[in-house]
Amino acid sequence: MPKITIVSQSGDARDVEAQVGTTLMEAIRDNGFDELLALCGGCCSCATCHVHVDATFADKLPPISADEDDLLDSSDHRDATSRLSCQVPVTDALDGLRVTIAQDG
Repeated sequence: MPKITIVSQSGDARDVEAQVGTTLMEAIRDNGFDELLALCGGCCSCATCHVHVDATFADKLPPISADEDDLLDSSDHRDATSRLSCQVPVTDALDGLRVTIAQDG
């Protein structure tokens, strides 16, 4: 199982093991990070699972879809490393990834 470091909005970091075949959103939510709202449950329709991913892993992530890009545009906290965690499948290639939960809004 890949080990992923999740950083909360307050800066606290914790390593979790993520199940291959799930999404980053599921890994974050299932490990008790309640500040990741994920209101739509992973349907790519709300942007409440916004995270910032380690830029060194960019080539290991699927490309951003037009829908994901549009939703991320609604965030005041979007940057070059922003992704919707519901759109990032967990793979063995993500072992060592560091993800920061984006601030709300």
